[in-house]
Amino acid sequence: MNEQESISYLTQQQAAEIDDLLMGNLGFSIDQLMELAGLSVASAVAEVYKPSEYNRVLVICGPGNNGGDGLVAARHLHHFGYKPSIWYPKRTPKPLYAGLVTQLESLSVPFISIDSLPQEFLNFDIIVDAIFGFSFQGNPRPPFDDLIMSMASLSAHYPEHQKSPVIVSVDIPSGWHVEDGDRSGDGTRPDMLVSLTAPKLCARTFSGRYHFLGGRFVPPSVMQKYKLRLPKYPGTAMCVQIGNSCQIKVEDPVPAKFLQKNVEADPFLQFQKWFDDAVATGLKDPDAMALSTANKDGKPSSRMVQLKKVDREGFVWCSNYGSRKGHEIAENPHASLLFYWNTLNRQVRVEGFVHKVSDEESELYFCSRPRDIQIAPAVSKQSTVIPGREALHQQCKELEEKYPEGNKIPKPQNWGGYRLIPESFEFWQGDESSVHLRSQYFAQNTDGETKWRIIQ
Repeated sequence: MNEQESISYLTQQQAAEIDDLLMGNLGFSIDQLMELAGLSVASAVAEVYKPSEYNRVLVICGPGNNGGDGLVAARHLHHFGYKPSIWYPKRTPKPLYAGLVTQLESLSVPFISIDSLPQEFLNFDIIVDAIFGFSFQGNPRPPFDDLIMSMASLSAHYPEHQKSPVIVSVDIPSGWHVEDGDRSGDGTRPDMLVSLTAPKLCARTFSGRYHFLGGRFVPPSVMQKYKLRLPKYPGTAMCVQIGNSCQIKVEDPVPAKFLQKNVEADPFLQFQKWFDDAVATGLKDPDAMALSTANKDGKPSSRMVQLKKVDREGFVWCSNYGSRKGHEIAENPHASLLFYWNTLNRQVRVEGFVHKVSDEESELYFCSRPRDIQIAPAVSKQSTVIPGREALHQQCKELEEKYPEGNKIPKPQNWGGYRLIPESFEFWQGDESSVHLRSQYFAQNTDGETKWRIIQ
């Protein structure tokens, strides 16, 4: 059963009645249902977002049962190989919840302070929204009201090129009405929704990429009483996907004759358009780019680096100033960048002048990196000979001991950002007929204003 229209959706009253039945005559306990729900959420996450690519998970827990589901999900995600952290500002004193917290603490899963969000969003690949369930009514109160607004506008916290963390909502996206959905338009916009027991009416308006059903525990008597039409769970799975993934399907490359009319007059807008396409198709590392530099004698070298930011001032990446590329940029500040998105059969080449960004900007980039990634540049001396990997591992260990968890690791003086100011762009679109399209942009300075000349 794949079509959403053939699946039952519950009202708020029906969801409450089914919960009462499960925990009444049918003999389920609340902790049992919570365990099954949390395992279902973790299983759905693992089904789509592999820990090799989406390792850092922030689980935001509310004060009720939905928050309990989040605590259980965090424990299972830890055992699945993820690195979860918990934000749990309104802890419930009941023994059940205290026990869930103790279980996580025994696994050394960190709990984040209330003052660390939304800044902490920068450090995570996945955010699990386990704040309010189907029984919640009224308007969210502090600190959850501001947090929901921050999640709803999450992309605004990121550079234009960068993909924000994916949001996974448990049963009801925060800020939504259980039946009417996002009435105000200010609610969370999750990438994945994991409905529990059966989807609630609000799930009809869900437009994210993945909708899963979790909670393989509904007895036949409940199915019959409420005439529930639910999909079958495959094999031993604890979750099942509802409908088809809404990911963009990459068709054959766009024929060049159709692409020409879509070229923007501004190369930065054209780049953003193509970059967004690459992100939307789910390509791995769409921000990876080949950086080519040359020394004073014109001898070239290339390597892959990660784009940190792009705006009208240029393209930014970070590196060790003492590396080979650092020395070559110091001798010859001209360089080129190449993005290649093979699934789309597209590439973008950018050429220009390179300079270092300010110390303040470099400090900001360094502090936004996860702690384990801050350590590497602090001990690394790129392009130099070292005694062996063991020596490097020992230096990392010594730095971790010098700056234990909770202490700020200072940015190395020889590490920071570079910005390439474009002088030309080339957008290449492949075509299976081998009649490829190239659109070139050249900067022209007129009366102190940069204008772009386009050649196709």
